[in-house]
Amino acid sequence: MKNKIEILLELTKFRITFFVTVTAVFGFVSNTGNINASLITPALGILLLACSSAVLNHIQERTTDAIMERTKQRPIPSGRISAASALWIFTILFLIGSGLLFFFSGWIALMLGLLNLLWYNAIYTPLKKKTALAIIPGSLVGAIPPMIGWVASGGYIFDPAILMIAFFFFIWQIPHFWLLLLMLNKEYESAGFPTLTKIFSQAQLSRITFVWIAATAVSAIIIPLYGLTQFTFINVLLLVAGIWLTFRAVKLITGRGTRIEVLPAFRQINIFALIVILLISLDKLLSNI
Repeated sequence: MKNKIEILLELTKFRITFFVTVTAVFGFVSNTGNINASLITPALGILLLACSSAVLNHIQERTTDAIMERTKQRPIPSGRISAASALWIFTILFLIGSGLLFFFSGWIALMLGLLNLLWYNAIYTPLKKKTALAIIPGSLVGAIPPMIGWVASGGYIFDPAILMIAFFFFIWQIPHFWLLLLMLNKEYESAGFPTLTKIFSQAQLSRITFVWIAATAVSAIIIPLYGLTQFTFINVLLLVAGIWLTFRAVKLITGRGTRIEVLPAFRQINIFALIVILLISLDKLLSNI
């Protein structure tokens, strides 16, 4: 039983899909300013749909996963589960997740969820085998989940506030991936993926990534301009967090771009995203007290 649970958690990339769900919950809270029982069903629907997308990705990439050192022990290439069995898991998760979104959050939330799955599995996954710049259109996958949460709570899909939040997560995802690439570029190359390290030197890519990190910080700092925060101390903390992220990332352009230098930057940009989520959510919750 323990092995089956471990396989399921790996297949669904649970740490990633859980964070996807957190960003969707963030979208919900950003609109309502509340955490209540009405949040449960859309959050569960988004989680299950994201998990189904992850399982499908395992099926799609089982051949290249078997080549890369980092991924060759994943459930399908290691032989712990067959692709056919994984397809059944995908189908079940997909149907339940879609049903929850449709019946409890509406058809717009479902359409956004299906768009995200389609974009990740049918567009980004094949595209990253053809171009090193696939992550730029692929980053739309990170922008959609908070929009699902916003719409599920009754928000207008084209509200400038949620579009700004989506833009922040879009920008954030690009340096997030490129930092990962700086650490694992040899493995991606050995698996036949086109990588930016074939176009740019390590130092050049480090500088490009630094610019994207700075852009991520700026995009978070301007979020209050869209009426998403009410408290001055929250705005100050967002500014401080942005300065902290940018200052720490300077090592990317002053160092040699080694794995030792890149790993802290990878952790810091993920921590920064969590800080932004927590600060804006706190502001919303405090505003409704």
